[in-house]
Order: sequence, then C-alpha cells, then structure tokens
Amino acid sequence: MDAALQSRALRAGEELEGAPAEEILGWAAEEFGMKLVVAASMAEAILVDMLARIRSDVPVVFIDTGYHFAETVGTRDAVAATYDLPLISVSPQLTVVGQDAVHGQDLYKTDPDLCCRMRKVVPLDRALAPYRAWAAGSRRAESAGRASLKVVDWDARRGKVKIHPLAAWTDEDVDRYVAEHDVIVNPLLSDGYESVGCWPCTRRGAGRDGRWTGTNKTECGIH
Repeated sequence: MDAALQSRALRAGEELEGAPAEEILGWAAEEFGMKLVVAASMAEAILVDMLARIRSDVPVVFIDTGYHFAETVGTRDAVAATYDLPLISVSPQLTVVGQDAVHGQDLYKTDPDLCCRMRKVVPLDRALAPYRAWAAGSRRAESAGRASLKVVDWDARRGKVKIHPLAAWTDEDVDRYVAEHDVIVNPLLSDGYESVGCWPCTRRGAGRDGRWTGTNKTECGIH
C-alpha cells in the first residue's frame, strides 16, 4: 500500500470539500496528469465535458459489458465523436455467448453479483491498473448508499486515489450544467430511466429504484 498516496488523498478530501466540481477535477488533472483516468457510464457526459475543458490528454474509460442498451452505446459513440479525448472501451474476457456457455444461460438472473463482477468490476480493474487515480460521476443524491461520498478518497481495494467531483451535486445542478453546456445525455434519461445500467437489470424508475428491481442488490461493485 502507498501510505503517502493514501495520506495525500485523505488530506485532499478534507481540503477540497465544498469546492466547485471544476476545481476538484482540475486538482486531480494537475496532481496526476496522465496517471489519472475518468470512468464514464454514459448516462450523461458531464464529467467528460468538464475534463475536456481542463485537459485533453487524460483518458476516459467505458466498460462495454455486452449488455448495454443501444442508446448507451450510441451515447458513447457520440461522446467519442464530439470530444478530443482518448476514449477507451473495455470489454469482459468472455462474450455474452461465452459466458452463457461457461456459467449457464442468463447469469444476471441466477447470480447477478457474479455477472457484475465478471462484466463490470474485473474489466474496470484491468483498465485502471496503469493509473494512480480515477474519477467517476457518482453523486451523494443518487442513493442512501452514496450519501457519504467524499470528493477525494482512498480506494483501498485498488490502492488508488478516487475522485468524485460531482459528489455534492443535486439533480438541479446536473440539469443546469447540461443546459448551460449543451452536454450529451443518454436518451433513456428522457424515457423514464433515471439510472442507466445493463438492460437486463434496469427498469424505468426514480433514482436508482429501477436497478436490480425486486432484489436487495443496489450496487454493481465498481464503487
């Protein structure tokens, strides 16, 4: 474990609490440079848009699970065409067909935690390996489980700095930024989906209520 890096992350989390999202992301870009990566779910491109205004050589990573809605893949393609940023799409080791062959049909029904781990967590871990810090668009307002997010924290499992520039943003803050900067938004957000994940496990619903409906599962394990 890098104790010095952990200490720096925890100190930054205290110092940057309450700072504008642009300042938090700008700190991360200056502090880590090419050793920073931004993870994008392609619900909307706020963090990508913000990054493009700060620095153009920091990579953006998207986990292509093989189960995404066509609208999500289309949003990724639109983001890639719009922003002059390196966008990396990472896929699981097994295709959906291969996973069915090895683990049985529709693993997302029989063992959703394993499915998420194989199709999201492991590919992201692999993508993050070369970097010292990563940023994501998670917000405290999204769910009770995210209410204590810090703007900068220590990702102990991965041994990296974790940055949440939008942690303190409300839904109104999101809408305002989208409108002011004409940000690309996944069309599903206008079709009753307030949180967008893989199509087998996502339904229309408020907040994250449409994710893994009917189960106790609330997170995929990435965060």
